[in-house]
Amino acid sequence: MAEYFLDIDYKDITYKEEEVNFKEFECCTFTNCNFSQCVFVAVTFIDCTFNDCTFSNAKINYVAFRTVTFNGCDIKDVNFAMCDKLIFEIAFNDCILDFSKFYTLKIKGTPFTNCSIIAVDFMSTDLTEVVFDNCDLHRSEFGKAIANKANFKTSYNYTIDPKTTKLKKAVFALEGIKGLLYKHEIIVE
Repeated sequence: MAEYFLDIDYKDITYKEEEVNFKEFECCTFTNCNFSQCVFVAVTFIDCTFNDCTFSNAKINYVAFRTVTFNGCDIKDVNFAMCDKLIFEIAFNDCILDFSKFYTLKIKGTPFTNCSIIAVDFMSTDLTEVVFDNCDLHRSEFGKAIANKANFKTSYNYTIDPKTTKLKKAVFALEGIKGLLYKHEIIVE
């Protein structure tokens, strides 16, 4: 049975490998905490906020994120693909997500604001209505993704193949159109 924690503020904690396992956190706030050593097992976060936390290289295979917000977090090389898919709701603001994986997840409507999303795996991901607001998407992979109604208007450095990615009613800025034409070696000036 999981330990349950409600409405607690955690600050400046470096968590050990198994320290948060088999725990459920609801309405909790984590500030300047380090989870990078963690190998999560049976952990649930409900209505939680992470401010300036580090998750880089953490193993989050068995984590439930239910209405969770990440602000200013370092989340490099994290595999979200094995998270609990039931009510998987997240938001990212001012985060570094480089080299992370969202492979096959359904993250409809997820907001990414002012994030570094370099070389992230969105292959076969449902990105319907996702908003990429002022994000660097350099070398991120969108093959077989569903990005219908996604908003890329203020983001940059993306390369997306419209033949392998569903983009119906997706929004792009004119300046970024070259990211859709790269495969055809068309020069846009």
